[in-house]
Amino acid sequence: MNFLERLLDGVTVEWKTLGEIGKFTYGYAAKAQDSGDARFVRITDIDINGKLIATDSKYVDISGENERYLLKKNDLLMARTGATYGKTMIFEEDYPAIYAGFLIKLSFDERVIIPKFYWHFAQSNFFWNQANRLVSGGGQPQFNANVLKDVKILIPPIKIQAEIVRILDTFTALTAELTAELTAELSDRKKQYNYYRDRLLTFEEGEAEWKTLGDLAENLDFMRKPVTSGLRDSGEIPYYGASGIVDYVKDYIFDGDFLLVSEDGANLIARNTPIAFSISGKSWVNNHAHILKFNTYAERKYIEYYLNSIDLTPYISGAAQPKLNQKNLNSIKIPNPSPHEKERIVGILDKFDTLTHSISEGLPREIELRQKQYEYYRDLLLSFPPPLTPP
Repeated sequence: MNFLERLLDGVTVEWKTLGEIGKFTYGYAAKAQDSGDARFVRITDIDINGKLIATDSKYVDISGENERYLLKKNDLLMARTGATYGKTMIFEEDYPAIYAGFLIKLSFDERVIIPKFYWHFAQSNFFWNQANRLVSGGGQPQFNANVLKDVKILIPPIKIQAEIVRILDTFTALTAELTAELTAELSDRKKQYNYYRDRLLTFEEGEAEWKTLGDLAENLDFMRKPVTSGLRDSGEIPYYGASGIVDYVKDYIFDGDFLLVSEDGANLIARNTPIAFSISGKSWVNNHAHILKFNTYAERKYIEYYLNSIDLTPYISGAAQPKLNQKNLNSIKIPNPSPHEKERIVGILDKFDTLTHSISEGLPREIELRQKQYEYYRDLLLSFPPPLTPP
């Protein structure tokens, strides 16, 4: 006897359609405002995981016309259409809120079904296998009351629902806790890395001579060859642009170790990704990235770390389309310590960089594993014996 059978042993359960046990109400159609008496919960406020997005809030004023759309704590909302269609959210806030059109409020008697039990059910394969057969709309799928009313759900006693919710909530809480811990650890490592990077790359007067980047690197921009996407032959050679790989092609124009520096684009200002990054092996580079060659690994990585640590605004031209042209790139002043000191600095920063990247790369993988664990037990706990008439 498996866990679910033991849980349901001697318990009477019923199969019901959602139409038999629930009521579905469409939301209020109104124009959102930047301020008002109540938050206006829109379809775009539900994320892919069925959670309320806290940012970019909009509002409406409460009136006699829309009071019936006011949400209560633990009300269930489902997205009717769009990228998150079918996603169900539990409203857990204490502030006044009105739900918008393209959302459906699902009302159940809580003596019959616990809202959180339905929320877990609405994430399950058992729900989606039914709903996808019933949903309307080809290019733009849509849920409506007619779809929901025919979805079958097994209703165990409240105490069994509560136990299933407790088990599944434990998995979701563990996932959230792990995510918070790993995110905090990553943030700490990045702060630690930035602190030591800035210290190692800051020199007192006389500690290092200053040179221009043009004196320290060989610029190979003249060898770049941009190729429009329609003319590229697909292959396995990385094709680089301003912020990294943009495609893979058959041929190459570079073979070796180089430093690429963004020549244009909004990222020169935003710095969401590094503007200097090393590449190795065969490659093709377009005219949106400068190509710099160095004699040693330490020289290349030292310049990479330095360029990513400083403010380049004085060297950037263009407002609508920021640009770091070759002349300005070559004029950037760089502290130039001894080769031995460069090796020492690069060795330390490489270790921090490896640690930071190992955490950032492992973070999504760990979260994905926990999510799969939750989904496995969710579908196991909600895979009840089928009804006499299959859904």
